[in-house]
Formats: sequence, structure tokens, C-alpha cells
Amino acid sequence: MLVALGLGMVATFMFLIITKRATPVVALILVPVAFGLFAGAGLDISDMIKDGIKDLAPTAAMLFFAIIFFGIMIDVGLFDPIVRFVVRMVRNDPARLVVGTAVLAGVVSLDGDGSTTFIITTAALLPLYLKLGVSPVVLTVVAGLANGTMNILPWGGPTARAASALEIDTNAVFLPMVPALIVALIVVLLFALHLGVMERRRIGRIEIKDSILMPREEVLVAAGGGSGTDVPGKARRFGRNGRGTPRTGSAGTGSAGSNDDDTSTRDLHVEEYNEEGETTFTGVLDPNRATLRPKLFWVNAGLTVGLLTVLGLDIISIPVLFMIAAGIALAVNFPHVKDQQEAITRHSSSIVSVVAMVLAAAVLTGVFNGTGMVDAIAHWLAEGIPDWMGPHMAVVVGVLSLPLTFLMSNDAFYYGVLPVLSETATRYGIDPAEMARASITGQTVHMQSPLVPAILLLVALAGVSLADHHRKVLWRAAVVSLVMLGVGCLVGAIPF
Repeated sequence: MLVALGLGMVATFMFLIITKRATPVVALILVPVAFGLFAGAGLDISDMIKDGIKDLAPTAAMLFFAIIFFGIMIDVGLFDPIVRFVVRMVRNDPARLVVGTAVLAGVVSLDGDGSTTFIITTAALLPLYLKLGVSPVVLTVVAGLANGTMNILPWGGPTARAASALEIDTNAVFLPMVPALIVALIVVLLFALHLGVMERRRIGRIEIKDSILMPREEVLVAAGGGSGTDVPGKARRFGRNGRGTPRTGSAGTGSAGSNDDDTSTRDLHVEEYNEEGETTFTGVLDPNRATLRPKLFWVNAGLTVGLLTVLGLDIISIPVLFMIAAGIALAVNFPHVKDQQEAITRHSSSIVSVVAMVLAAAVLTGVFNGTGMVDAIAHWLAEGIPDWMGPHMAVVVGVLSLPLTFLMSNDAFYYGVLPVLSETATRYGIDPAEMARASITGQTVHMQSPLVPAILLLVALAGVSLADHHRKVLWRAAVVSLVMLGVGCLVGAIPF
């Protein structure tokens, strides 16, 4: 009964959000409550949900202050040089931009934190996607694939969970899987290249004028004045998330109906100013935004590097670390109370959507664990595996890790399901380390789950719906995970 209810609850939730019949927040709250009551939880469902909130509250706090901190760093221009460098590398080819997204997300993922990866990647590249007319969904897909694949790093979480759950050494799990990780990353790059080529065919090539590569002072001189207020041209209002809708014929217009062979060249440059003298090219490349703090560049860079260093050392609780860093960033860059309030308000929409999603996810995880659905599913799987599949249990676990880690948290899978399946596998001579290696191959799929706060942050910052992201990313993530599993078998890290 609990198995049927658990699977039915997740299936109903996924149906509602993929078909866009309910927002993720609504589905995450109402579906678990309905199924929990039907399972006989009664008034105890309140305690279950409170336990779920307690577990995810630190994550919500971390995301709250991480958005503020990195939002401030974007506002003050810390990432502008990175974006200008990427622009120079990309030049007129959207395919290079998409491949560069995969590389940047993979490199930043070395810190083991998905939220940081997505904030930095989105901050640096989303303005280029919007201005060049490349679909932001491509950004979320590529960044999600790269980060999910890198999530098997020992300090990323799942590898450590698998090792601790089975009481084995972390290196014994990860090191034999390095060849599989390398091949999986190559597959991610190939997916990125394919998506980039498709976007190139759709929107053509773009000529990026040198004006957007100039520092603020050079742009002002080129515009013909110090303030820019006398530059003609009306501001064009920006669309979703305050970002721009360029004029017809500009680089951002990419029509879906373009001929596949269209390689027409369009201009990308800063030429329109509003009544305040700010250009309509907002985001991290706007050279005239009032929040720029060029004199504090190295102070902000040092603060960011210090934060990431302490984050990697894992000596301070992450939520506390981001709270302190956000407070320092606000005080240093915006000493006046009014400016501090405005800085927080600028990023309030992202904060509300992400934190609400995390707290709503606590309802699902709380009911899932509190009603015993997780344990019931684990034992059902162990008992339901036929005897002839016993010698292939490692591969079975690898395949099962794709849907199970998508449908439940890593903690639930690695501490609830994996030990039960590993105990069954020992009867067939399969070592716990081999089971652990197989279990981490599904992480590329897991990182796309609505139960993962980082992916909710990514789609919120990019301004795309979770349903659109899932339509493009899930099958690709499954391919990457299965390739990792297959290579693991070929190199002998996972018994077949």
C-alpha cells in the first residue's frame, strides 16, 4: 500500500508540473498532503512536514543569502571582465557560447556546490544568451548536465553518502570511476556542441561590435558624452525578469522560423539610452548601471575568493558563511541604508521563488519519510528483484539510481535504499564498493530533480519553467548517466 502511494504521489506530482497544470510550489504542497492523509497520517502530518522543514531550513537560508551575495557581486561589476572575455572568445558563433557554458559550469562545479555553480554561470552568461537570441533553456540544460556529471566528486555529496552508508573509503568509490567521469564529460560537451549548432542554424551568426567590450569610460566617450543623458533614443522596456527584448533585426531576435541555412549577420551593440542615461543593455554588461563599484573591484574579488576558499575548506556552516559574506558585501558596497534595501529588493523575486520552492519541497520529503514510503519502496525493490538478476545487482542499482535519485533525495536513496540493495548483492559476491560506484552514476539525472534546490535556483535565475527544462534535459541526462555506468563496467569498476 505504501509503495503504491509513494510511487503514485511522485507520478502525480511530475504529471502536474510537466503538463503545467500546477506550479511546482502548489504541487509540492498539495499532492503530498493529499497522499499523506490518504496513507493515514492524520494530524501527524503536521509533525512530518515540520521535520522536513527543519531539514531543509539551512538550505533555504543558504540560497537566500547566496542570491543576495552573488546578486550584489553582479550589480557592482565583479563578473563584467569574465563576460567580456567570453564575448571575445564567442565572437559571432552561438555554438561557442553553448560549449563555453558547459566548460564554465564544469570548472566551477569543482567546488562541489551546485548553487554556486549556477549563480556564477547564469550571472556570467545569461545576458549573452538573451542578447544573442539563444534560448535560456539551452543554458539550463547544458549547465545542469555539466554540474550533475561533476556531482560524483568526493566532496560533492553523493559519493561521500554512498561511502558512509556502506562504511567504506570514499577514494575506493571515486578513483576507479575517473575514466567513466571523463567520458561522461565528453558526452556532455558533445550535447552542448549539438545544441549550440542547432541554435546557430536557428538564429544565424551575430556580429558583436567592440562597443560592448569596452569598459564604462570608453563606452561613454564613444557615446558622445560623460553622462549619456544627451544620447537620443528611447528606452525599450525589458521582458521577463527585467531583461531585454531587442529591436527587430538585432542579435536578440532569433526567430524560431529562421531557415536552417540562414547565416545572416546581425549587430549587437549598445546604442539606446533611457531618461536616466542608462543603456537598455542591462545585466552584467551594462556599462552605465548606477550600482557599479569599480574602485571596490579588488575588495569584492578578495571577498568572493575568500568565501569560495572557506566554502571548500568546509570549516564554517554554509548558511552562516553566506549570511556573513552577504552582510559584508552590503555594508562595503552600499553604506547607506536606503541603498542596502534597494540592493536586496532588486533580487527579491529570485529569492522568493527559490526559497518558496525549497520550503514546499520540505512537504514532499517530510511526508515521504514520515509515512514510511521510502523504507517500503526500498524493501519492495530488494524483494522484487528476481534471482537471475542477482549476479548483476551492481548494474541493476546503477539503472535504478536514475529514477530513484530523481524521485527522492540523496539522503533517502543512499541511507535508505542502497544499504538494503547492497546487503542483497553480497549474497552474490558483489563488493559494497562496487555497489557504491554503480549507485553514483545516476547523479546527472538526480541533479535535474525538483527536490534539488540548486536546479530550482538555476531555472529561476534563467527565467525558464521547470517543465521546459525537463523536456530538454531528462533524456540527455539519462544518456550521460548510462554512458558513465557503461564505461564503469568496461573498465572493471562495476561488475557486469
